[in-house]
Amino acid sequence: MSVAVPRRIVIVTAVHAPSARFLPEAHKSLCEQELPDGWTWHWLIQEDGTTDEVRPYVPEDERITFRQGRAGGPGVARTIALSAADGPYVKILDADDQLAPGALARDLDALESNRDLGWATSRVLDLLPDGSTAGFPGDPDAGPIERGAVLDYWAANDFRAPVHPATLCVRRDLLLALGGWMALPASEDTGLLLALNAVSRGWFSPEVGLLYRKWEGQATGQAAHVDSGERDARMGVVEARARALGGLGWSYRGGG
Repeated sequence: MSVAVPRRIVIVTAVHAPSARFLPEAHKSLCEQELPDGWTWHWLIQEDGTTDEVRPYVPEDERITFRQGRAGGPGVARTIALSAADGPYVKILDADDQLAPGALARDLDALESNRDLGWATSRVLDLLPDGSTAGFPGDPDAGPIERGAVLDYWAANDFRAPVHPATLCVRRDLLLALGGWMALPASEDTGLLLALNAVSRGWFSPEVGLLYRKWEGQATGQAAHVDSGERDARMGVVEARARALGGLGWSYRGGG
């Protein structure tokens, strides 16, 4: 009698020393996920560097793989982590964020039920320093997001996407085909989102899927993140890549 092999959803997290202290809370949110029968998760934690400051915060769990490597930014760390991805889906989880209950099950349901979709996203709440949460208006309608829709919205709304890239769940083969995350000092996840939407339809779940932590050490809160020269360059190459991919006429037509 054959034994069913569990199917895995791979969670990819880039971490550096300042954000390592939040890993136990991220782990707790993972452990509270209820997955469909036959599914399990594998958490790949990749340190962006080789310090001694992250490992003490990595939870003891056989479902976790922790690795280190030379510093190159979160996009490089996540892409390197893909070498150990052993499941058909890759879910992003930043070290300082937390998954909301049911997030993984909803991602799997959307992608397993719609084989032509390449990726899924969900609603986000900001997690404020006092422990309270705050939402914001402007979410798209629940359901499919057509090819090119994210770029159109982003270009018309001062480089703000209609869905949050930190909630992405992506088919691994599509993520690899696009080369992983962009080699940028920031906005690498936005670049991936726009590239994905240039070649594939996506999905938006209106239920909260992520608590996005706001704190003094996050990269998006630093002065360099809003430097106009760098920001214009980042946004320029993000848009150019998405338009180039869209112009090739290639589209993702099936899930693995």
